[in-house]
Amino acid sequence: MRIVSRLLNLFSQWANLLFVKTKLLPDNPIEQFDLNPEFPTFYVTRLNSRADLAALDAVCKKLGLPRATQPQALAGKEIDRFIALQNPTPLFASVAKPSNALATGKEIFTALCSDTNAQAQIIPVTILWGRNPGKEKPGIGTLFSHSLTPSWLRKLFVVLFSGRDNLVRFSHPIDLNQLINDKSDVNELPQKLVRVARVHFRRQKLAATGPKLPSRDQLFSSLLAAPAIKKAIADEAKSKGLSYEEARLNAQELLDEIAANYSDAMVRVGDRILTWLWNKLYNGIEVKYAERVHQLADKGHEIIYVPCHRSHMDYLLLTYVIYHQGLVPPHIAAGVNLNFFPAGGIFRRSGAFFIRRSFAGNKLYSAVFKEYLSQLFIKGYSVKFYTEGGRSRTGRLLPPKTGMLAMTIQSMLRGIDRPISIVPVYIGYEHVMEINTYLKELAGNHKKNESIFAVFKAIKNLKNYGRGYLNFGEPINVNQYLNEHQNNWRDAIHPTDIQKPQWLNTQVAELADTIMTNINSAAALNAINLLATILLSNSQFALSKRKLLEQMSFYLTLQRSSKYNEQVTVPEDSAEQLLSHALKLNKLDVLSDELGEIIAIKERERTLFNYYRNNIVHLFAVPSVIAQQLFNRFSVTLEECQQLLEVLYPLFAKEWFLTPMRDDYIKQILTCFSQQKLIEFDGTTAKVIKGSNGLAQLEMLGKVSQLTLERYAITVSLIHNNQGITRKNLESETDIIANRLGTLHGIKSPEFFDKKVLVAFINSLKEQGFIKVSDEQCIRAQDKLQTLQLHLNELLPASISESIQDTL
Repeated sequence: MRIVSRLLNLFSQWANLLFVKTKLLPDNPIEQFDLNPEFPTFYVTRLNSRADLAALDAVCKKLGLPRATQPQALAGKEIDRFIALQNPTPLFASVAKPSNALATGKEIFTALCSDTNAQAQIIPVTILWGRNPGKEKPGIGTLFSHSLTPSWLRKLFVVLFSGRDNLVRFSHPIDLNQLINDKSDVNELPQKLVRVARVHFRRQKLAATGPKLPSRDQLFSSLLAAPAIKKAIADEAKSKGLSYEEARLNAQELLDEIAANYSDAMVRVGDRILTWLWNKLYNGIEVKYAERVHQLADKGHEIIYVPCHRSHMDYLLLTYVIYHQGLVPPHIAAGVNLNFFPAGGIFRRSGAFFIRRSFAGNKLYSAVFKEYLSQLFIKGYSVKFYTEGGRSRTGRLLPPKTGMLAMTIQSMLRGIDRPISIVPVYIGYEHVMEINTYLKELAGNHKKNESIFAVFKAIKNLKNYGRGYLNFGEPINVNQYLNEHQNNWRDAIHPTDIQKPQWLNTQVAELADTIMTNINSAAALNAINLLATILLSNSQFALSKRKLLEQMSFYLTLQRSSKYNEQVTVPEDSAEQLLSHALKLNKLDVLSDELGEIIAIKERERTLFNYYRNNIVHLFAVPSVIAQQLFNRFSVTLEECQQLLEVLYPLFAKEWFLTPMRDDYIKQILTCFSQQKLIEFDGTTAKVIKGSNGLAQLEMLGKVSQLTLERYAITVSLIHNNQGITRKNLESETDIIANRLGTLHGIKSPEFFDKKVLVAFINSLKEQGFIKVSDEQCIRAQDKLQTLQLHLNELLPASISESIQDTL
């Protein structure tokens, strides 16, 4: 029997090499989970399968971990390293034999308890062959999909058809000390180990494949039978003079318009296409903080992804990254404008469900959509939506639209038994493929509808777009958030009736702002947005190569030592390496003269570079203001800096969705300036070092926030000079002055003239108590507005202040 067993193992290993392509997660489990290859090691898996053992053994060999096929010596005994919770179902029987898990577990714990110096690590390993979730009513296709306990024959088909999509995921070793401390009886420990492992693998399977899929007919039938939709159908029939069946048919047509039709086969095809596409478009996709999502999945959370929205590429990129993290792609809320042939069908089978821009006046559509969304959460599907409502045309985060978020909270009030967590996601690019279109729209051109012709045009123009960046922000546990901010929220829970409690709008608005804040807290600095921030601060959009590299190094050091938030990611490359990379993207000119090289933004790219700067301008907001204060006065105290930011920072926080400022942030910035030999700082007073390059570097940094401060100054001056000005007139006159300043001072930044940005600033002034707005929408200055105006006048160049005053 031992010879037969060895032959079968050899056959499995050979088949593994020939038919299997394994994706390992995480890429380096030894480093991520602090594994020690020298420790006695055991692997616990779900199924006792020779194919699983061969796949695991190959991975262990590659990583340099103890081999899964070899026994482990522990306290003088040899114990199998491979612990399987279940045996496969025999070919001609319905019940599998008990596995070796309890017996092996008892051997391990007995050895550990008999020798207090003995140590061991038991590592759960999830092994999946394909990621087909299966059907609620199985069909012939499930013969080739992953099964909990397949017979050897079925497993053979699984390996043959899904071997190229093998996923091996290591998890954090089980805490044996805690298990032993919790259970004094060694005989109970194996049962506890098995129970913990079963729950773990159940969650891992759900996280990787998602719940079983109903047929489309099943789904529609169950939704149409829901009390909320039945009532909406009856109301539709009554209000429009239709029969109940006619109104029901209308509801079914709406479901057909909305509902996704997820297909694992389509996702696998899409994965191959997107792998080709990313390799053609980008020099790499950098992903950070993915472990946050894995931790939520390990704990059984319902996950809602809420990314910022820069480009149509966002839909594809985030889904692709999630899939390659070994997680099931989410169902995606997509605008109904994307439901055109043939993209609509492809998106729908990739998990997209379609949403109209407005529900106004259509109660049946509203009821159908809300019930569909609730069912996604109840069944356990992860979901992705964009709270900005559309793509940002300026590169800034847009004010959040709260419709989807409100419906999410209302779905929670159905009594979902799993915790729900929102994962904010920052997405950034070194080139946004639609950026030229955005500028045309900002200039007044109408937005063109998406079509197949636009898709073909985009494919034709595919080229090197640099790097893409995706950072998973700090998750928000919605249950915990409501516990902290609305302690009676559970009183509104009802299993069938979706209510709108009085507190909903307030809590949703605050939660939406928290999401946007967490997105900007996980921003990614890259070569292009860094260069845009520097070169746009110079009147000719150019700088000598030497000066440019000095300023780049300064900004990199500033962001590494004095980050606005610890989650911000900064390139590890040097300034020289980043510049070399950026030059390959054909956005910059290199000019030469007798004194050396000059780096300039290409003329066609100058306005476009504002978009990239706006992705990260919030990271330099506070350092820029402090630098401008130092440039103007040469000497400032820490207290004066704090007083200035005490006035300005709340406005910055509202505009750029910033977290409250850390107590030591200003001091950290001044310390960094000092370490860079720009100033002398003794802990209380900062002085510019005379005769150094510090003044020029501070001047450039100070200009980063100048456009924002100019916008503030225009609005504040108008309010001061026109007490009782109406909101409408303020918006109109501010626009006129902004355009004049744009002409006089060569300002081409799109958001400088953006009415939405102005409206948000006026609202912020009201919230911070700088102004009061009457019921007739007349605006009056409050005393503290004068303090703001004095600070703005102090920071802005005299030429700008005079231009503003001349127009009043």
